[in-house]
Amino acid sequence: MKKILLCKEIDEHETRTALIPDDIKKLVGMGFQIKAVKGTGLKSGFSDEDYKQAGAVLVSSNEEGYKDSEIILRILKPESIKGIEKNALHVSYLDPFNEKKLLDDMAKAGLQAVSLEMIPRTTLAQKMDVQSSQTSLAGYTAVVNAASRLPKILPMMVTPSGTINPARVFVIGVGVAGLQAIATAKRLGARVEAFDTRPTVEEQVKSLGATFVKIDLGEMSQTEQGYAKELTADQVKKQQEAQAKVCERSDIVITTAKVFGRKAPRLINADVLDRMKPGAVVVDMAVSSGGNVEGSKLYEEVVRDNGVIIMSGDMLERQVPYDASKMLSGNFTAFLTHFYNKESKEFEVNLKDEIMQGCLLTKDNSIIHPKFKK
Repeated sequence: MKKILLCKEIDEHETRTALIPDDIKKLVGMGFQIKAVKGTGLKSGFSDEDYKQAGAVLVSSNEEGYKDSEIILRILKPESIKGIEKNALHVSYLDPFNEKKLLDDMAKAGLQAVSLEMIPRTTLAQKMDVQSSQTSLAGYTAVVNAASRLPKILPMMVTPSGTINPARVFVIGVGVAGLQAIATAKRLGARVEAFDTRPTVEEQVKSLGATFVKIDLGEMSQTEQGYAKELTADQVKKQQEAQAKVCERSDIVITTAKVFGRKAPRLINADVLDRMKPGAVVVDMAVSSGGNVEGSKLYEEVVRDNGVIIMSGDMLERQVPYDASKMLSGNFTAFLTHFYNKESKEFEVNLKDEIMQGCLLTKDNSIIHPKFKK
C-alpha cells in the first residue's frame, strides 16, 4: 500500500489539513504516491502550488481521489464512504464510542478503519499522538482568548500611578491542555492555581510555578490511556463545592475535564457563576461533549447578567491552523513511517504491532477491535 489520498475537509469549521507540503516531500521520497484535493491546505496557509512542488498530484474532489487510493488520510470522520475502494486503509478521527453505524458501514464496505483517538498513549506511539499535539495548542489558545476578553491585564505591574496586582487564573484538569494553559498563563504573568482529580499531577503543576488546589475526593486513579477516570456523583459534588471558592476569587477559569467516550462532567453550575466577579472569563474546553460549565454554548460566547463571560473552548487548535496542521502532519507522517517496509517500499498493516492493534477498528468486513465488537 503506497497510494495515498489527502482529503479536503468538508466541515466549514475545520481549518486544518492532515499533511503539509514538507512532509509530503518526505513521503514521496520514501516511495509513496500522493494525491491531494485542491484547496486542502488553503485555510492552513499552504497553497495548491506548494503541494504540487512537494510532489503531490492535485485532484478536484475527495470523490475523484478515492479511485485507486489505498490509504485515505483526513482529519474528521467521513460524511460518506461511498467510492472508497475495498481494503483501503482509512485514517482519521472516528469518535468510535458514538459512531456505531459508521463503524458498521466501514466494516461492511471492507475498509480498514484506523481511529486516531485510539492510538495507544505509549512512549513508542508518542510521535503519533494527535490528542496530545492538538490539545496542547488548544490549552495555549484558551488562555490567549480569555486574556483578550478580560478587562484587566494578566501580569503584575508597578507604575508611578500605583501597583496592578496579577490576574488570578484557575485551571481545572491538568492533562496536556491544562498543563499548556498553566504554562501560558504563567508566562503572561498571572497567578495560577490548578486542580486535577489525579493527585499524581501535583508535582507537574508546581514545576510550572502554579499552586495545586487539594480536594480530598477519596481514592482516585486513571485509565490505561492516562485519562482521569469518571467520578461518582458524590465525588463530583465534593469537587464542585471546593472549586466554587477558587472560582469566586479567579479572573479566568479554564475547564478541560473530559472523559473519553462519555459525556463531560458538570463542574461549574449557575450558582457559582452568579458569585463570580463581573468581567470574569470562563473557558469551557469540554463544551462539545456536554460541557463542564452550565450555560456554555458550542461556538458561541455567553455573557451572563452579572457580567461573567463564558467562552466556547471547543477545538481551539483550529484558531492556529498553520501550527496545528504542522503538528498533525507530523503525527500522520510518523504513523505512515512506522509501518513502512523499506525493502518493499510499501505500507504494511501489521496486526502484531501493539499500535496497530490499538487503533485498527475494522478489517476483513468485520469490526475487529475488542472494545467495539459488541
